[in-house]
Amino acid sequence: MTKMVVVGARGRIGRKLTATLRQRGHEVVEVSRSLGVDTVSGVGLTGALNGAEVVVDVSNSPSLDGADAQRFFEASARNLLAAGRAAGVRHHVALSIVGVDRLTSGYFRAKQEQEALIRGSAAGFTILRSTQFFEFIRDVVQEGSDREIAIAPALVQPVSAQDVAGMLAEIVAAGPHNTIPEIAGAERLRLNEVAAEIATAYEDGRRVIADVHAPYFGAELGERSLLPGSAARIAPHGFDDWLRESLQPDWTTTRRADAPNFTTPYPEV
Repeated sequence: MTKMVVVGARGRIGRKLTATLRQRGHEVVEVSRSLGVDTVSGVGLTGALNGAEVVVDVSNSPSLDGADAQRFFEASARNLLAAGRAAGVRHHVALSIVGVDRLTSGYFRAKQEQEALIRGSAAGFTILRSTQFFEFIRDVVQEGSDREIAIAPALVQPVSAQDVAGMLAEIVAAGPHNTIPEIAGAERLRLNEVAAEIATAYEDGRRVIADVHAPYFGAELGERSLLPGSAARIAPHGFDDWLRESLQPDWTTTRRADAPNFTTPYPEV
């Protein structure tokens, strides 16, 4: 049985990934601040990683402020890599963002630094870049307080959190290849139109306004800023699939945790 450490295990992706890995028979150690392990300070890391072969980091900065994000991702990456070397970890996996290398904001620069630290270490690694989650877009809509919600009309291929967790599980099983694959959803849509449909489905009375200047993690988007490359793995669940399941009260606990089947890359247009 392979021992794996999931960092950010109590988050959106972490919960699903932990369930998937355990279903496949792996020993999983959950790491999060709420469980007493702090990757920024390093508290609890030595014990958590002891005997682990794989570390999967799906944690995120609690703040989108550039300086805060920089402190979080840099300290967390350095501490995880150092603890991993001491523990003999053979595969360091991290979740990142499609477009991170071409978007400019403090948050994206922090993610770029995280990636650079991982690539520059002696550890075998895989960095999975994902397009935006449907769940994130839903949260933006639901958590807004204004009568109108401004969202950029950029093209995007959003993906479900479960499909991302499924591909991470595939990456873990495949072992380190020192690569940066991408995952994207099956459909190419406008970000503001996805948000508007979610608002309608959840009977939210506010309007979604297309605004080319609306910030995305502090960055201004071009039309194609969030699109993956031609080699991206394409997840099987489309927007209608996700929306139908998300509207079911117990969908997060009943949906199967096994990995999805991925299709060929979305053709360039």
